[in-house]
Amino acid sequence: MIAEAGLAALWFAATLAGLQLLLGVLALRRKDVAGEQAMAAIGPIAILQGALVAIAMGALIAVFLNTDLSVKLVAENSHSAKPWIYKFAGAWGNHEGSMLLWVTILGAGGALVAWKERTLDRATRVATLAAQGAIALGFYAFLLFASNPFARLNPAPIEGQGLNPLLQDPGLAFHPPTLYAGYVGLSVAFSFAVGALVTGQVGPAYARAMRPWVLGAWVLLTIGITAGSYWAYYELGWGGWWFWDPVENASLMPWLAATALLHSVNVLAARDGLRAWTVMLAVVAFSMSMIGTFLVRSGILTSVHAFAVDPRRGAFILALLGIYIGGALALFGARIGQVRAGRSFTFVSREGGLVVNNLLLSVILGIVLIGTLYPLVAAGFGVRLSVGPPFFHAAAGPIALALVAVMAVGPALRWRSDDAEAVLIRMLWPMVAAAGTFALMLTLTGGMGVLSLLGLSFGVGLIVASVTPITRRNWRRTPLPIWGMVVAHVGLGVSMIGMACDSAFTAERLVALYPGQATIVGPWRVELNRIYPNIGANWSALEARLTATREGDGATLRPQQRFFTDPPTTTSESAIATRWDGQLYTVLGQQDAATGRWQLRLWWKPFVTLIWLGGALIALGGVLALVGRWFKAWQQRRREALWG
Repeated sequence: MIAEAGLAALWFAATLAGLQLLLGVLALRRKDVAGEQAMAAIGPIAILQGALVAIAMGALIAVFLNTDLSVKLVAENSHSAKPWIYKFAGAWGNHEGSMLLWVTILGAGGALVAWKERTLDRATRVATLAAQGAIALGFYAFLLFASNPFARLNPAPIEGQGLNPLLQDPGLAFHPPTLYAGYVGLSVAFSFAVGALVTGQVGPAYARAMRPWVLGAWVLLTIGITAGSYWAYYELGWGGWWFWDPVENASLMPWLAATALLHSVNVLAARDGLRAWTVMLAVVAFSMSMIGTFLVRSGILTSVHAFAVDPRRGAFILALLGIYIGGALALFGARIGQVRAGRSFTFVSREGGLVVNNLLLSVILGIVLIGTLYPLVAAGFGVRLSVGPPFFHAAAGPIALALVAVMAVGPALRWRSDDAEAVLIRMLWPMVAAAGTFALMLTLTGGMGVLSLLGLSFGVGLIVASVTPITRRNWRRTPLPIWGMVVAHVGLGVSMIGMACDSAFTAERLVALYPGQATIVGPWRVELNRIYPNIGANWSALEARLTATREGDGATLRPQQRFFTDPPTTTSESAIATRWDGQLYTVLGQQDAATGRWQLRLWWKPFVTLIWLGGALIALGGVLALVGRWFKAWQQRRREALWG
C-alpha cells in the first residue's frame, strides 16, 4: 500500500504541475476576473504540488527501509542485511530514486517561491511559477512513463540484489541531495529569467529576488563537488581527487556557469548592470544542469555515478533539454531587444572586471563541455577516443590562471570607472607576493612544472589580494557579504596551493612485500606487519596492518580488500594518515601467487588537504554572503513593520 500511495501522490503532483502551468498562462493572458482568480490560485497549487511529491519521496524511503522486495527498485538495489543508513540513502542510489529526489527538491523549490517570494511584481511571480510548473511537468512525465520508482514485482524475490558497494558510503546520504538541490536552485533562477523575459521586468528587483537562489545553488554545488571529490579520493583507491570523468564534469559545468551568474546577478542587483548577461547566464546554468542530468541518466556513460542503461530514457531527457533550453533561447532572442540597457561603465572598472571574469569562465566552460561531449559524439560515428587530464590541463589551465589574476584584481577596482595606474598601485603587494613565491619555489625546487609553479604563485597572490582590501576597512562594520567574498576568494587560493603541491610533490610507490618488510615513500618508512581477515555488517575483508614512521611521528594504517556477496564485488578500501603537511595514502593490492608477496600502493601527498579546505572555505564564503543578505532583508522587513 505504501508504494501505491507514493505512486498516487506522484500522479496528483504531476496533475497539479500541469494545472500550475495552465493557470500561469491564463493569468498572464486574461485581465478579467478569471485571470485574477488564476493568479491567486497558482501559489497554493505550487505549495500543494511540493507537498505531494514530498509524500511520494517519503513513500519510496519507507519501502526501502522496510525492504519491501515486491517493489522492483528495492529488489534491484537493496538487501535485508544492509545497514539502515544504506537502505535510507539507497532510495536515491539508483536511477529512478535519484530522479524522484530531483523532482522532490524541484517541487520544494517551487513551493518555497510561491510561499516566500514577495519582492517581484505579481505578473513576473506568476510567470516564474508557470515556468517552474512546466519544468516539473516534464520530469513528472519522465518518472511516470519511463522511470516509475514504484513498479511492483510479482512474485517478489526472496532476497534483494543489494546496492553497488562503491555507493555504500555515508557520503551517499548527503552528496547527491546537495548536488540536486544545487541543480534545482538553478532551475528556479532559470524560471525567474523566463518570468522576467515574459513580462519585460529585467531589473534590480528581479535580480534581488533571484540572488538567494543563485547563491544557495552555488553553495550547494560547491559542497557537493568538494564532498564528491573527497569521496572519490578515498573510496576508489586511485590516489587522485579529480579525474575529469564525464560525470565529474557534469557537476563542474553548472558550477562554472553558476559562478558567472552569481557575479552578474550581484552587479544587476546593486548597480543595475549586466542585464543581458544575467538572463543569458541563468539559461546557460540551467542548461548545464540539464546536460549533466542527461549524461548521468541517459545510459551513454559507464560510471559509478551513472545508473540508467535504457536509451529511451536518454531520448526522453534529451527531448526535455531541447524543449526547455530551446524555448528559453527563443524567448531570449525574441525579448532581449526589449530589455532596457543597464547603467554604462568603462572597461577599467569592477563591472568591466566582472565581464572579463564571465568571459573567462565561459571559455573554461566551453572547454570542459567540448572535452566531455566530443568523445561521445565521435563514438556515435564509430570513432573511439578518450579526452583526459592532459587535454583539460593544457586547454583550461592557462585560462584558469588568467581567471585567477582577474579575480585578484577585481576587489581592487572601483565601480563604474577607475584609473589603471591607481589599480596597479593597489595591486603592488599581491604582485610582490606572487612574484616572491614564484622566485622562491623556482630556487628551492628547480624541476617543478610550469603550471604547478604558476598555480602556486597565483594562489598566494590571490590570497593576499583578497585580504588586502579588508585591511583598510572597519572590520566590525564590514557587511557579511563582503566577508563572504573575501573568504571565498581566499578559499580558491588555498585550493590552488593544494592542487599545485599535489601535482608537483606527490611521491608514489608500487611495491610487493612480505610481512615484516618495509619500504620508503616520501619521508615515511612503511612496514607491512601482517595480513588478517576481518568481517563487517555485509562484507568480509582481508586487512593489512601497516606501521608508518617518520622523524618524530608514526601511524598505523589498515587498508582492506573487501568482498561483498550482494552483489558479488571486490573493492579496495584505502587507509589514510592525515598530518598538517599532507596525507599518507595506502591501498592493499593482490597477493602474488608465485612469491606470496602482497602488493601495496603508497602515496605521500604533501598539502593535498588544502584542496578540500579551500573548497570548504569557498562554500563558507557563500554561506556568509547568504546569511548577510537574509539578515539585511529581515532588518528591512522589521523596519517596515515598525514604521510602515
